[in-house]
Amino acid sequence: QEKALLKEAETAKEKYEKLKETIELLQGKYDLCRLKLPSPEKLILVKAMRGDISKLVEIEKQLTGSKTYSAMTDENEWLDEFEKGAIIYLIKKDNEILGNVSYEKRKDRSIYISGLAIIPRFQKQGIGREVLRRILEELNGFSRIDLVTHPENPAVKLYESLGFKIESRKENYYGDSEPRLIL
Repeated sequence: QEKALLKEAETAKEKYEKLKETIELLQGKYDLCRLKLPSPEKLILVKAMRGDISKLVEIEKQLTGSKTYSAMTDENEWLDEFEKGAIIYLIKKDNEILGNVSYEKRKDRSIYISGLAIIPRFQKQGIGREVLRRILEELNGFSRIDLVTHPENPAVKLYESLGFKIESRKENYYGDSEPRLIL
């Protein structure tokens, strides 16, 4: 019986050591992830003006070539956005531009999020989530908030996690032969 107890204690000690190693490994990965994420207080949204169109075009040019995002690389497209009364923000951290976000207020008191563009080297760092969280907070009280995205856009999961629901799918939505989801 003593042998059995010693064996049981030895097995428990081995399990404990393996668990301890796993915890240390996970802690290291957690710390790495935490280092990568931007601190929300350092992200700022700066309202864009017509004078910022060249910056907006530069951001969008870094996103061309993807079927999941229709980049606005023509200055006239941005002029049209300003003419429509779109609210456009540059996303910045430490004076560096990370992307842009824009939305339109509709007459029926609904909102259309017309764009969220994060420069590729800043993607997958929680920036889009934090920016959308802030925008949704800012727009609290509006009757409805919509957005349109490509079905293969990895951000669909982000949008759903923030409460957006897929309502429909439309083929050739922007005239680019690509389908879009309406959320």
